[in-house]
Amino acid sequence: MSAEKLRLYDELARQLASLIEGERDLVANCANMAALIYHGLPELNWAGFYFARQKELVLGPFQGKPACIRIPWGEGVCGAAAMCGSAIVVPDVHEFPGHIACDPESRSELVVPLVDEGRVLGVLDLDSPVAGRFDEHDRAGCERLVAIFLAHQLRWPEAFA
Repeated sequence: MSAEKLRLYDELARQLASLIEGERDLVANCANMAALIYHGLPELNWAGFYFARQKELVLGPFQGKPACIRIPWGEGVCGAAAMCGSAIVVPDVHEFPGHIACDPESRSELVVPLVDEGRVLGVLDLDSPVAGRFDEHDRAGCERLVAIFLAHQLRWPEAFA
């Protein structure tokens, strides 16, 4: 990871752990994490969560313009990441088959699934108006943030699973 990005993600990780330490409310922790990422990473136009519910992803706390409320499992970048259970970096969303355009200004996307004991509970979704905004350093940094989040989230409410 580049030294600059490493420092940025180290700082975000420290701030996230501090924000959610001891707080058990899922919505509050997701809201703070979305705000931290949205304001902490440059060139984003959306940062937030979708929660797995039956065969779709349902919008959770986010920062940015209004978003698609429901995404079918396996569709778009979020649905694809949820289905395969691993992060997806898309340099140009217009080249991703089946991309769901919630915001036509978005050009690149990074989606990291929230996986606990092999079960996908939802996804963290980041969008940027800049093509090629996300790279493998961002993927690794956001996977680290998701791991911190899941480690602190003591009990995932069944309503969101």
